[in-house]
Amino acid sequence: MQFLVEVPDFRAASGKRDPLSAILALACAAILCGYRSYSAIAEWGRNYGAGLITALGFTRSTTPCAATLHAVFKQLDIAGFEAQLSAWAEQALTAQPGIGDQLEAIACDGKTLRGSCRLGAPGSHLLAAVSQRLGLTLTQCAVAAKTNELAAIHEILTGLLLTGRVITTDALHTQRAFAQAVLDADGDYLMFVKDNQPQLREDIATLFQEPQMVAETLTIARTLDPDHGRIEERRLTASWALVGYTDWPGLQQVFQLERTVTIKKTRQQRHEVVYGVTSLPPQRADAARLLQCARGHWRVEAGHWIRDVTFDEDRSQVRCGHIPKLWPPCAIPRSH
Repeated sequence: MQFLVEVPDFRAASGKRDPLSAILALACAAILCGYRSYSAIAEWGRNYGAGLITALGFTRSTTPCAATLHAVFKQLDIAGFEAQLSAWAEQALTAQPGIGDQLEAIACDGKTLRGSCRLGAPGSHLLAAVSQRLGLTLTQCAVAAKTNELAAIHEILTGLLLTGRVITTDALHTQRAFAQAVLDADGDYLMFVKDNQPQLREDIATLFQEPQMVAETLTIARTLDPDHGRIEERRLTASWALVGYTDWPGLQQVFQLERTVTIKKTRQQRHEVVYGVTSLPPQRADAARLLQCARGHWRVEAGHWIRDVTFDEDRSQVRCGHIPKLWPPCAIPRSH
């Protein structure tokens, strides 16, 4: 509540019947109880009497109707709203520190709100930063039309506290400028390398083709996951042999990650090899910690799944104002 009170109110003084913070608190509380549409949120607010109404911050005896909720979300100051949500998320992350010297990693990835592009309207694409440890979205920004995530990810960095933390990204964001921006913000990075950086990928692949030549620089870690009907083995080999050889900003280690998946029922196997770079030195992150950090990057995908399955975000067809860009509870179907 203390953060919702700080969200800028766009409404004229003569048009205010309820505090903006109370309306936002109503939406949040109703969403937690499974009420996701404007009409359902409005109905939920009328079901529990004056005690709840007062606790949420309302000054009248009734809560707003569905039309009022739609009007508020349509015109809400998106930048001010997300700034306060980010401040709350940062406080939550700081209040629950990790165990021991566990790396504090933040995964960055994008997501398209598919339902928002129906009927010829442009689709909304959001780029989010998610705490690997808590699965909590720390900040997000909308990717402008006719651009891509590369232009927006630098905006993400401005909303994050990076000191002592590690940013993980997929291969799309493995760019020199972004790596340098993370370092300038006093953070570290772990990035996957694919064909968009052909020379860097070739250098790493060549290094691991003859590991005996650099054996003294290697650390190795393995994990085995026998759940979900398959056996998944991961083997990460890290090396600092390319330090000084490549001019990639801040590079301290490169790694090769091998994944072998065996389907228990059919015994079919799938093998994959990916490469990556990191600014984390071996003294701070050996192969085991790099493997944990690399695996944790997919926590952001789990967040996408929750938004789609729990909140029906991809089925939302809202297109007007800032509504498609807002975090739940705003990305919801009007006619749900």
